[in-house]
Amino acid sequence: MIIEQRTYTALPGKWRDYLALYQAEGLTIQHRILGRMVGYYTTETGPLNQIVHLWAYQDLNERAELRTQLAADPDWQKYVAKMLPLLQSQESKFLNPAPFFTPMWNEPKAA
Repeated sequence: MIIEQRTYTALPGKWRDYLALYQAEGLTIQHRILGRMVGYYTTETGPLNQIVHLWAYQDLNERAELRTQLAADPDWQKYVAKMLPLLQSQESKFLNPAPFFTPMWNEPKAA
């Protein structure tokens, strides 16, 4: 398992517009294609105007396959055309879990 941490820095004052557009148009598409959203956050301290989202993948091959499907989706392409003008920069990091960490979605449910 890997986690992709994507950090988008919105143009000053545009992070709310980004979130509204994502909720209205991007969220459903990503959930349908990518599936495992681990979290979606905004920054309040440190660098401002940032949106940080985390996605879980079995491995880099699965990520490549799913991101290819996402990029080919016509509705996603329309969304991206509206979203990109709101951003100043994008960053992507791959995080590997520590050997002792078990993600919540892999833990047995309490009885």
